[in-house]
Amino acid sequence: MKRAQPYDREKALDAAQDLFWRKGYHATSLKDLEAALTMKPGSIYAAFKSKEALFLAGLERYFLTSRQSVRDQMAVADTVLGGLADHLRSHGAMAGGPSGNRACMIVKTLLDTTAEDGAVSAWAHTYFEDMRSEFAGFFRKARENGELPPGADPDRLARRYQANITALRVEAHLGGDPAALTDLADSMAREVEELRNSGGTSRQ
Repeated sequence: MKRAQPYDREKALDAAQDLFWRKGYHATSLKDLEAALTMKPGSIYAAFKSKEALFLAGLERYFLTSRQSVRDQMAVADTVLGGLADHLRSHGAMAGGPSGNRACMIVKTLLDTTAEDGAVSAWAHTYFEDMRSEFAGFFRKARENGELPPGADPDRLARRYQANITALRVEAHLGGDPAALTDLADSMAREVEELRNSGGTSRQ
């Protein structure tokens, strides 16, 4: 007797992440998950334990992918500030892509949940703060390299930088003229570039 094909966990997580990202945690039903994952309810619970656990797996996947994308981009940048500016510009060029017209999944989760949602809300806050710490680390490195003046505050700069990225993602989510989004991103990027200390170094 032919045995049933085992489910592909990575493919299932991809589908779940995409669904949760589009609809949000609360608006996604078990029926939605059944259709997206092409799995029966019993199989979903056997594989992922609960809707919450499945969502958290997708959210973690989104966070790790986003963080790695930033790290990869920064690794090949000539300067720290230049890399951060280019990262902003990349958000301006996302419109029309497969996920370019969506707000950040972490931010959407923060807006969609409260402390009563327990782990979902807590992990969304954790990932949001972790990304801010990531950006602060880059600004700190820029200060150490002399790209920023000694008195620059990496944490404050990271907060502003993250707010700009969030704004770009919301603008993309709302739709509108892609050229206007590109122009907005470029304006934000130039603000980062203008932070450069005139007496600083030019290399990481």
